[in-house]
Amino acid sequence: MVFQFYLDQQSGVAAYVQIVQQVKHALRLGLLQPNDQLPTVREVVNQLAINPNTVLKAYRELEHDGLIASRPGIGTFIVGRLAGPDPALLAVLNQRLQEWVASAQAAGLDAESIQALMFEALHHTHREETA
Repeated sequence: MVFQFYLDQQSGVAAYVQIVQQVKHALRLGLLQPNDQLPTVREVVNQLAINPNTVLKAYRELEHDGLIASRPGIGTFIVGRLAGPDPALLAVLNQRLQEWVASAQAAGLDAESIQALMFEALHHTHREETA
């Protein structure tokens, strides 16, 4: 599997931050593992039509965090892991969440409404945990 980045131009989040977040999310979900290769800077630039310095900045931050390492002439590879739940558990939860999102869409909710519900559920749960 070749990992591909995407950018949400409407998010207001800097492109390099989105790249960093996507790698970290993929690590948390078990989609990326140590020794997996990331796309080259040139590949990301061509795919996303962004400045090479943006990709380099994201890769430098990930390298600083100990998550990736560049091997000159070979590529950039995942070398670290993030602490968190078992990826198998996350896969089950992800499947349930996708089913819930599909049912919300079938009920006529748009992406913003679904995000609002998710935010409220997370916020509500956090309030209960801190009460």
